[in-house]
Amino acid sequence: MQAKDWFGDSSVYVVDVPLACCALESQAAAGTANLVDVPAGARIVVALSGTITNAVAPAVRELLAGLPGKPVVVSFGSCACVGGPYWDSYSVAKGAADMGVEVDRFIAGCPPPPEALAAVLEEVRLG
Repeated sequence: MQAKDWFGDSSVYVVDVPLACCALESQAAAGTANLVDVPAGARIVVALSGTITNAVAPAVRELLAGLPGKPVVVSFGSCACVGGPYWDSYSVAKGAADMGVEVDRFIAGCPPPPEALAAVLEEVRLG
């Protein structure tokens, strides 16, 4: 599995699951972080960003189940939080929690600013 060593000091690793337009903001927040293998026992943050369709939901759940330990799951943007403007589509999950994912932090917005994700990651690092 590949992740970003967010701070470059092995304190927090981010697994970004970019599903739609909010991915641009989460990628902007990531900047030039290096891709590395996650060491055993590392804190992992999973950023779910964009529209989550019912078709991709099982793959997202499988990815989360395959991560070591208990990652911090961040639902980033209106679509990942509540389905966004597509909430009434037959093919769209009404957000990460609706598809059976335990979400630790919700960051609303369409799109939310990259700084909002960076602030959550700093909290995880300190905390």
